[in-house]
Amino acid sequence: MRLTTRGRYAVTALLDLALQPSEQTITLAEIAARQTISVAYLEQLFAKLKRHGLVSSVRGANGGYHLAKPADAITILEIIEAVNETVDATRCDHKGNCQNGAMCLTHDLWRDLSHHIADYLAKITLADMLARENVQTVALRQNSNQYDSLLAATGI
Repeated sequence: MRLTTRGRYAVTALLDLALQPSEQTITLAEIAARQTISVAYLEQLFAKLKRHGLVSSVRGANGGYHLAKPADAITILEIIEAVNETVDATRCDHKGNCQNGAMCLTHDLWRDLSHHIADYLAKITLADMLARENVQTVALRQNSNQYDSLLAATGI
């Protein structure tokens, strides 16, 4: 099993969004700056996240994104699946045709591992992540770095 950049970035971006005040809309440029993810890549991810009802957008001068549901109602597995990622550790997509059309010796092991990973990620919500001390510490550092960069760019 390999969780690709797409799944990691989607979780990171939604966690970043969840860390911001819920009454504000957050632009993809703001998330991109804090998380060092390209805006173009975030646009692709957020289109999928929006289609799956995890984020909603607001157009206009004060436009941006916010969570479409409370943080305690969005699981990490939902986010990963919304961007077409999988936590499948089998090589055959659970079909049992992993070795020349037949089941391999370790098929059940990898299938069971996939189920454990999915169950684990389905139990963790964005709210659970927000409650973690390390998440709060990193968020403070990232916000500080973004503020320092803004001051440097404006020459203040």
